[in-house]
Amino acid sequence: MTLEPSTAVATFQPSEAVQRVQRTSLRVQQPQSKGDLVSLAMGEPDFDTPEQVRAAAARALEEGHTHYSPLLGELVLREELAARIGQLLGEVASPGDVLITQGGTAGLSAAILGIVNPGDKVVIPDPTYSLYADLVSMAGGEIVPVPLAEDLHWDLEALATALRGAKMFVFCNPSNPTGIVHSRAELEALADMVAGTDTLVLSDEAYSDLVYTAEPFTSALEIPGLAGRTIYCQTFSKSYAMTGWRVGYLWGPSEVIAAAARVHNTFNGSMNTAVQLAALTALKTCGPDIKRMHASYAGRRELMFEGLSKIPGLTVSSPEGAFYLFPKYDVDVPAAQMVAHLREFGVAVRPGSEFGRNGEHHLRLSYAASAEAITAGVGRIAAGLAALRQGK
Repeated sequence: MTLEPSTAVATFQPSEAVQRVQRTSLRVQQPQSKGDLVSLAMGEPDFDTPEQVRAAAARALEEGHTHYSPLLGELVLREELAARIGQLLGEVASPGDVLITQGGTAGLSAAILGIVNPGDKVVIPDPTYSLYADLVSMAGGEIVPVPLAEDLHWDLEALATALRGAKMFVFCNPSNPTGIVHSRAELEALADMVAGTDTLVLSDEAYSDLVYTAEPFTSALEIPGLAGRTIYCQTFSKSYAMTGWRVGYLWGPSEVIAAAARVHNTFNGSMNTAVQLAALTALKTCGPDIKRMHASYAGRRELMFEGLSKIPGLTVSSPEGAFYLFPKYDVDVPAAQMVAHLREFGVAVRPGSEFGRNGEHHLRLSYAASAEAITAGVGRIAAGLAALRQGK
């Protein structure tokens, strides 16, 4: 017997929250890589998770850690994280204000959806990681993008203007997609801008171990002027090569974390216990692994930077942190179209426009790839741009 399609399904419309995201999202889903395609598009370490971390997860499962975890996360992990956060703060941090999340993505989601009301003004840099705007749209907030300065650091005057009356400022440091590291001076300037206001600051520091500047990295937690208003979002994905494990965490003012926990508990429930115990092992043992991966990224960074710098018509950003470069090209072709064009030359990159309208005419390249892939990919970019410049 053949059933007629349901008219209810035929007329289905997603929720207004979903429609808001669909209307405003700039995020791009690229086709699967195949054949001879070289990918410089992935924002993911190409290293395997360190062996001792994998062994810790297996051991935890063998020992029977297969039941529900506390909703905030395992206390032993939260205590270790609180101790590390306290070192940044210069004071004691309570484990009760640490929320273990299903990756950094769930942490960002819990924070933004736990804070932002319809109509609230949320300021983000432009360009920046595109998930922020999607979450603000889902919450019904008003996205206020602030174009960056020419050097891809914050335009402090424009940022100060935009922050007036803002509920929140969301940023990542080091930056995805630009690879910029915001300095202590920039963070102190931000603190001056929000002094005497109720504006909250959500600092996504996923790449904080991947910094190549002479000046040491400064966390927002280290800035006294941002105390009491900063929500700190972290993940084990980048530093520890644990992207597939989906473990991150939030810390911030108690009432903010309680609100974020309500969202996370509703959407996600508690984290996998064995993964949390593996993350604890990562914290305690992976210092040498982080240094090893950092040294490898540093070499690849120089390889990509030098190669891109030789391509006519390409202006290369300063490679300060994370594992991204954000070059600007001088051909009058939209970024999404440029990405499609370069795929014909056998290289995958991400369009700068995915990260904000001011990312147009930029490409985001990742050097979390092998030296061979970087060399081949940069050569193919050069060939693709040369063909356009010659009118072919």
